[in-house]
Parts: sequence; C-alpha cells; structure tokens
Amino acid sequence: MIAVAVSAEETIDQNAVTKTATKETEFDSENSPFLKAIVHQIRANDPYGTYRNWSDDLLLKPYILSKKQRREISVEGDVEPLTMGRILGFYRAIAARIEQETNQLAQVVVDLSHEGFGWALIFSGRLILVSKTLRDAQRFGFDSLEKLEAEGEALVQKGIQLARKFPEVCDV
Repeated sequence: MIAVAVSAEETIDQNAVTKTATKETEFDSENSPFLKAIVHQIRANDPYGTYRNWSDDLLLKPYILSKKQRREISVEGDVEPLTMGRILGFYRAIAARIEQETNQLAQVVVDLSHEGFGWALIFSGRLILVSKTLRDAQRFGFDSLEKLEAEGEALVQKGIQLARKFPEVCDV
C-alpha cells in the first residue's frame, strides 16, 4: 500500500495545505505524464479512498524534501513504511509509464535492508529496464517537483529505449 504522510496541522485545513503546496511548487503537474503516473499509483493503492478528493499537489508533497529536511532525518534505524511506500510508488510510476509507451509488462522489485540500502529494479520478461542502487532510503525525496519529474522521466526514457532495442527479451 502506498501512503502519504501529512502532519496533523496539515490535515486540519486541507484547502490551506493545497494552496501552500501549489505556491511552493509552481510547477504544473497536470502537464507531466510522470507526475500523473505517481498520483495514479497513490490513488490506486488507497483501499479506503482517503486520497480520492485530495489535490495532486497535496499527494506529491511528501516527495519534496529540502536539503535541510533531509539532513534532519536520521539514517539510523529502520526505513519507515510510509517512506518505503513512496519509493515503491515512484518506481511503479516509472514501470507504468514504460508499459504505456512500449506495451510490454513491466514489474518492480524494491529490496531494501533495514538500514536503508538496497536496489530498485524494473524488468520486463528477462530484461532489466531500470536498475537503481538505493542509499539512505530514509531520506528519499527530491528538492522540487521539477527534479522529481526530471529524474523519473529520465529513468522512463532509458527503460523505453532498452525495451524497444530488445523486444524479444521482454517477451520471454
């Protein structure tokens, strides 16, 4: 399940948070297929419909962490389940975008140790489309929506390129 963590004061007034998120980001998530894919993954894995009426910016807000916020997060201890959900949502969105473009089924495997080190793999058939080493997973996040979109779309394009270059391996 992918979950979005929002502090108690943010849940009190969702409209104010939405306005704040929109002001902070100044990036139109509606024009980004990748950001739409992340939002779709969050909503698809919401069994109780909690995020149904939340704005896209509010759902994407947990992915944005400033350098100061990341430094304040301790790397000692286990990776929080909400953080693991965000990581999984990010890579599932990449896989979904690759599927849309190539019509090849893409699967995601995220293997994290309790210390925050591991791998994220996206594969189709026997072909690994994306392989990413994860380090300090407790601090997973991006400086802005633009960087989130750029990183995700770069991985999507690499995956699409490999899937189109070796379609016979994807079909195995």
